[in-house]
Amino acid sequence: MTDASDQPVPPATTPAPATTPTRTPTHTPTHTVTIPPSVAMVTLLGPRDELLRTMERAFPRVDVHVRGNELHLTGDRGEVALVERLLDELLVIIDAGQPLNRDAVERSIAMLRDQERERPADVLTMNIVSSRGRTIRPKTLNQKRYVDAIDAHTIVFGIGPAGTGKTYLAMAKAVAALQAKQVNRIILTRPAVEAGERLGFLPGTLNDKIDPYLRPLYDALHDMVDPESIPRLMAAGTIEVAPLAYMRGRSLNDAFIILDEAQNTSPEQMKMFLTRLGFGSKMVVTGDISQVDLPSGTTSGLRQVRDVLDGVDDIHFSELTSVDVVRHRLVSAIVDAYDAREAAAGNREQRRAAARAAERR
Repeated sequence: MTDASDQPVPPATTPAPATTPTRTPTHTPTHTVTIPPSVAMVTLLGPRDELLRTMERAFPRVDVHVRGNELHLTGDRGEVALVERLLDELLVIIDAGQPLNRDAVERSIAMLRDQERERPADVLTMNIVSSRGRTIRPKTLNQKRYVDAIDAHTIVFGIGPAGTGKTYLAMAKAVAALQAKQVNRIILTRPAVEAGERLGFLPGTLNDKIDPYLRPLYDALHDMVDPESIPRLMAAGTIEVAPLAYMRGRSLNDAFIILDEAQNTSPEQMKMFLTRLGFGSKMVVTGDISQVDLPSGTTSGLRQVRDVLDGVDDIHFSELTSVDVVRHRLVSAIVDAYDAREAAAGNREQRRAAARAAERR
């Protein structure tokens, strides 16, 4: 038997040094976008690079460097591709003769991120009517769909919060239809319902008393028609602005008819208005179901009409949201804040109702 001490001792082994993985340096490729010489860079980037800063805030994972008429884009591949698409859309808008501003850039970015089929340039360069050097056009995708629906259907409901252009765009389509001789007259109407104030004791004639209710329609009209021609057109009956009550018993042919503030109609008034439709006419009904000023317990005709007419051929319902607000950007934030508060109040009421039901059980 061999003793363990007689066995040869293996030589001491030195531990192999730990191998450090070799890191191949990664370089994010830089994409270069060359702007045509015919486009002034200040037109694309804005005064003091305001529009460039807007793009940089919207795409924080992309570094944008401007050298002459070239933009060098480095960063996340997907975001770089979006910036390239954005620049293509902005160049189309510029080529159409429309000046760029921060609002147009932000709305273009939002449409690209939503991956909608329609191009931002197609939305933002769609002209409805021009007056005194000013062109009225949709500013959001939903607004363009609303305008397209007015072209495609006889009756269109535009439903959405304040500032989404429901009435303004309908008025522009009405003026365009009159100018193109598609209709012989424009009829603008709204219910005479106070928004929390009592105006019945104002001095003056009946027309003086109802004028405050119709003033928003006059204001929009003055933006689209030469103010000096409005009295002549109204005297001839080509343009009529009247309270909803004046529509009863009439048949409105060859007319573009707009009912504004329709959330303040009763179901009976809504039915009365819709059945005024005559041959060769088009109707647009606008309203905001979150701003009903009817007496407590009265059902809004605008809230009910969708259940009644949903699915009827040649009638279309267009929904606009706070995303489509085209007034000051704070208006959109205000609409969202009130909607959130109302939703929270509704949830609290549901919980209370559930608790009361549980107590009764």
